[in-house]
Amino acid sequence: MIIERLSREHRNIETLLAVLEHELDIFDRGDHPDYEVIRAIISYFELYPEIYHHPLEELVFAKLELRDPAAAASVGDLRLEHKKGAERLHRVAQAIESVLSDRELLRQDVDDIIRDFIESERRHIMIEDRDFFPAALKALEPADWSEIASTSTNHEDPLFSEAAEETFGALRERILQMEHESEVGRR
Repeated sequence: MIIERLSREHRNIETLLAVLEHELDIFDRGDHPDYEVIRAIISYFELYPEIYHHPLEELVFAKLELRDPAAAASVGDLRLEHKKGAERLHRVAQAIESVLSDRELLRQDVDDIIRDFIESERRHIMIEDRDFFPAALKALEPADWSEIASTSTNHEDPLFSEAAEETFGALRERILQMEHESEVGRR
């Protein structure tokens, strides 16, 4: 159940990465992307994965380190990868704020920063899906899963859940609305 939840959240994150990539393609053509959509995506990444998704993965990873240290080692340093992802996201946020503040920043630099974030997130998800999740499913025992479930908060991904929390509900609606408006405006 926990791995299914994490996998589902990965698919949701991939959806947002595709929206971000779409907006970046518009930027690359010299057109004006919807910066509100981009900012909303950045806000989502700053909140949900950092507060709920990554801590849950790290609980599972800690159990994997106990049950199968070799498998955990083959996955790599998950905590460090999450930290690097947060740093890349911070660079994305800074680049967007620079663009919106008309600070001097080369278009190619903005592109490089955002593409690095998108590609790194996709690689990270692929490694977790391919290596980490199967290793955890194989090594962890029912008691481990029960303990993880009891110590983690059970929040549905707010952008992709009907039971969206109020904090994220407005953000969810705004991202979906803006992306639709952006598409209609570009036709």
